[in-house]
Amino acid sequence: MAMLNRIKIGHFTDVQNATGCTVLIPPMGNICAACAFGAAPGTRELALLQPDKKIQEIHALVLTGGSAFGLNAAHGVMEQLAKEKIGFRTNYGYVPIVPAAVIFDKVMGNPNAYPTSEQGTAAYLNASFNNNQQGNIGVGTGATIGKWAGIDRAMKAGLGLAEVNFNEASVLVVTALNAVGDVLDASGQILAGAIDEQGRFLASSGRSIRWQSPKVGMGENTVLTAVFTNFNFSKLQLYYLAQRAHLAVARKIEPSHTSFDGDVSFVCSVPEIEASVDFAASLIMTAVEQSIENGVKTCNSLHGFKALTDLGRT
Repeated sequence: MAMLNRIKIGHFTDVQNATGCTVLIPPMGNICAACAFGAAPGTRELALLQPDKKIQEIHALVLTGGSAFGLNAAHGVMEQLAKEKIGFRTNYGYVPIVPAAVIFDKVMGNPNAYPTSEQGTAAYLNASFNNNQQGNIGVGTGATIGKWAGIDRAMKAGLGLAEVNFNEASVLVVTALNAVGDVLDASGQILAGAIDEQGRFLASSGRSIRWQSPKVGMGENTVLTAVFTNFNFSKLQLYYLAQRAHLAVARKIEPSHTSFDGDVSFVCSVPEIEASVDFAASLIMTAVEQSIENGVKTCNSLHGFKALTDLGRT
């Protein structure tokens, strides 16, 4: 069965304030690992997802705007799960495992707005199977790309989904695209990124223009990638696949994983089918690349930031 049919996805979207959050609920019995390549990540429970830690299963995953303030959204999800008696069972009650990661979306809309605990709960309660909404929704509401030339040259980006199925293997990727760099197409040409007043890509004359220090602040940019699949792998192998997901990000975004980014990847698997790690990595990297492209192709302009649709290049 395709993973989109098995993962519940819910969103809270605040278009006026340009922020939001996305809640992803995997099947029970999953194993999850995570890897942070960015120099300035904002996360919750990330240490638990390292390969040497005991906890393997997560009960929900939250991707949120609002920078570190937005991590409160995960608390609302955690409380709701506990009410439903879902979580790590202890002698004193249920403790849901709800990792979270943030993007910095304060450059758009209201910089004082961020998803709250109550709004995280709302996103959880709105979650449904086969939810393929993309673009200006949830965590992608206030996302932008191409900020290496300054925020006034950035373009609108958002939430991208992609699914790759091969025989019994299924991979679903959900990406929140809020990068310093430009997004490249399959041929290596700029698909979306820093633009001038006429909508021309600033780096079209040569990639070396991007080698200057980005005109943005530390931690103000992030690509969050959540991968869901059905391979029977150990937590250590899933951690390796989380690293490989970052390689796909590097293929599609230039520059990527800078000292100004907080990139985090999660790989969550329901252990069902046997395969080689390299085969799984190929499927995952393909899906990550497609999700990044979809994260710019499905957006609309917002609060003065142009989208790819405005440039007539979709």
